[in-house]
Amino acid sequence: MESRYRAPAPSVEAAPALTLSPLCGRSGLRAAGEISLGTRGAWEQALEVVLCEDDDVYYLELSAVTFADVAGVGALAAAAQRLTDGRRLVLHRPPTVVCRVLEMFWPGIPAIEVSMS
Repeated sequence: MESRYRAPAPSVEAAPALTLSPLCGRSGLRAAGEISLGTRGAWEQALEVVLCEDDDVYYLELSAVTFADVAGVGALAAAAQRLTDGRRLVLHRPPTVVCRVLEMFWPGIPAIEVSMS
C-alpha cells in the first residue's frame, strides 16, 4: 500500500505593510498598518513631505496603525523637531505604543499634539 502522506506546507510570513493616503479636506495623511523596519522607508518619505508643506498644522491619522517600532516613532519625533516655529503635527488617535515611546524618549516636543477624539 502506497503512503499518501503530505508534509504540511511551510508557513509563509507576509511582509509588513503600511498604507499611506492623503486626508480629504485638510492637510495630512492617514497611515494604516505597521511602522517598522520593512516599512520605514515609506514612512520617512511621507514625513519628509510634511516638512515641505506650508501649512501650520499637519494631521496624521494614526488610528489604523497596528504597530510602531521605536525607530519609526523616532523618525516622527525627528521630523517634528525639524518643523519651523509655529508649525505642528497633530497625531489623531495614535496607538498607545506611539504615545508611550514619545513619552519615554522624546517627551515634551512642542510641535507634536495628540488628539484622542
